[in-house]
Amino acid sequence: METQAVIATEGLTKMYNGQTAVDHLSFQVNEGEIFGFLGPNGAGKTTTLLMLLGLTEPSSGTARVLGLEPIRHPIEVKRMIGYLQENMGFYQDLNARQMLRYIADLNHIPSDVVNERIEQSLETVGLDKEAEKKIGAYSRGMRQRLGIAEILIKQPKVAFLDEPTLGLDPDATNRMMALIQTLSKEQKMTILLSSHLLYQVEKICDRVGIMLNGRMVAQGPMEQLAHEKFGVGKEKYTLEEIYMKYFQEG
Repeated sequence: METQAVIATEGLTKMYNGQTAVDHLSFQVNEGEIFGFLGPNGAGKTTTLLMLLGLTEPSSGTARVLGLEPIRHPIEVKRMIGYLQENMGFYQDLNARQMLRYIADLNHIPSDVVNERIEQSLETVGLDKEAEKKIGAYSRGMRQRLGIAEILIKQPKVAFLDEPTLGLDPDATNRMMALIQTLSKEQKMTILLSSHLLYQVEKICDRVGIMLNGRMVAQGPMEQLAHEKFGVGKEKYTLEEIYMKYFQEG
């Protein structure tokens, strides 16, 4: 069966005051895969995410999510995707159940399924026993897991995760990576994962793309990228070594 591209860009470009933030970017993320979106600060990753989310307009080129251009169909796209941003914002005086119900109302989730989705989401992310605690008392790891729960109640086809483990301790990081794999394997979501932590990406991503100075300099399975740069498969090189080779030559 032919694999369908769920996220696709063609010549996607964004200019800010004469400066090129994203430079003729062309890539795709296939249905059901976890795609690692890599690059240093200022490489253009966040700007690309904003265009894919329909939050900023491309200067030229196209972006499509589930076959739709986000800038032309922002509401339809937002209903079908989940987004975990680097710094999640929550109402501090609500508890987790109240926050998820608020999100459900915003997304017009039918009332006959809301309670079940909330409880399932809380159990999946391991917050069911902390659901009555005020969010203001949550640790960063708990907040990140609540962000995943927000994605789960929407049951989206695509999830954009921007630095989901930033600032987490090792235990919370492992929990988050396991949750991401759950989204992909059990919830059948397509995931674009933006992260600086390459050893984590290496563990769970099917393919990666490396951005430098607004351009995608490499994309594909890690075995392919290792072969392109070193002439051997990735079993002899870590993703960090592969990434640094592209970075030094970029």
